[in-house]
Amino acid sequence: MTYDAIIIGTGPGGYVCAIRAAQLGLKIAVVEKRATHGGTCLNVGCIPSKALLHASDMFQEAAHNFAAMGIVASTKLDLPAMMRHKQETVDANVNGVGFLLKKNKIDAFHGSAALKGAGRVEVTATDGAVTTLEGKAIIIATGSDVAPLRDATGAVIAIDETTVLSSTGALALEKVPEHLIVVGAGVIGLELGSVWGRLGAKVTVIEYLDRILPGMDGEVARQFQRMLEKQGMTFRLAQKVTGVQRKGKGVEVSAEPVAGGAAEVLAADKVLIATGRVAYTQGLGLEALGVTLERGRIVIDDHFATNVPGIYAIGDVVRGPMLAHKAEDEGVALAEMLVGQHGHVNYGVIPGVVYTMPEVASVGQTEEELKAAGIDYRAGKFPFSANGRARAMRHTEGFVKVLADATTDRVLGVHIIGFGAGDMIHEAAVLMEFGGSAEDLARTCHAHPTMSEAVKEAAMAVDKRAIHT
Repeated sequence: MTYDAIIIGTGPGGYVCAIRAAQLGLKIAVVEKRATHGGTCLNVGCIPSKALLHASDMFQEAAHNFAAMGIVASTKLDLPAMMRHKQETVDANVNGVGFLLKKNKIDAFHGSAALKGAGRVEVTATDGAVTTLEGKAIIIATGSDVAPLRDATGAVIAIDETTVLSSTGALALEKVPEHLIVVGAGVIGLELGSVWGRLGAKVTVIEYLDRILPGMDGEVARQFQRMLEKQGMTFRLAQKVTGVQRKGKGVEVSAEPVAGGAAEVLAADKVLIATGRVAYTQGLGLEALGVTLERGRIVIDDHFATNVPGIYAIGDVVRGPMLAHKAEDEGVALAEMLVGQHGHVNYGVIPGVVYTMPEVASVGQTEEELKAAGIDYRAGKFPFSANGRARAMRHTEGFVKVLADATTDRVLGVHIIGFGAGDMIHEAAVLMEFGGSAEDLARTCHAHPTMSEAVKEAAMAVDKRAIHT
């Protein structure tokens, strides 16, 4: 069976690339090792976590915040029903991807893929049957896997998804743990810690660095930490985990200061290992073909091509942030390049969102990055406590920060912490995509009363002319 392109992996990068390529008239095959399409994101990542984040937030709102608005409610957690909601959400999404692949006449093969020379892919099904596919282009979109955590001896701490959890196990607990230890204060750890904290667990976060959310704006991270502590989350920063021991039905986690000092042992019901993700390239046969890797990721050029002709890669297996929407944009760009069009991804304008309550959203450069680069900038901030809609909804925590070039006024970064931040960030992304200025944003009429007015006011504050502060 010969195709214009064979795409290995049907996560957001792979399936979007396949659909766009099919739209452009190419004959496409996809290979997926799971029984369902959608990759980590739809099956055990973005989608199920957002289902539980939303459901747990509704539970917390009903239990703690409704009374202040004149709503008297009696709440009781039905965790099996909440998990059914999660699974129904997953099923709808993965079935939708399967439908789209069929609609676009894309041939789907299920099994493990291995590259067997120029233009050849072997697919081994779960029953051992082997199918050989041939294609003019092979696109690797195999995503990422959980980064291993090592103890003081260098041994990998085993994840059993019962007591020692990855994000996959943390999305499928049958009971709310009394105490959950989260190793890693990045997006995954804080989101899943928030879910179980809202449902009644004591949550302790251990982070190697001296701050949470590495890579995000420092001021945002500091205020966000205070908010999470107010919600009951405990942080142990600048600490490294040196061991994890299962004790009875629970676990003991040993940690010590990064700077040196006495180790401490913390007991918990569960421990979530959320120390990041690594590119998934095992079993593909890349080494035998001579495909260049760097720090575990596939090296590509500006056209997503590897050093081996005819082999391309996108998404988590290549450089850049491990984000589903980044992979999607790369998939579209590559599909267009394959037919001679000029696909493009602007890596300077890729939003990032933490889907906690409140949400944290960011696009562009942080203050720390601008200072390190020696760029002269001006900052404008506006708090949601001064926003009428935020007051009406009792969501006054947080602020919007706009960073603009001091000379040209071009917006270089926008950072939002507050209710709905993940949706509000996109007007900043559009503005930056077109090289807009803080003045452009400040003079764009925003509907009243909306949370988005805070974005406009922050842009006005760059020129020290915000109205409502």
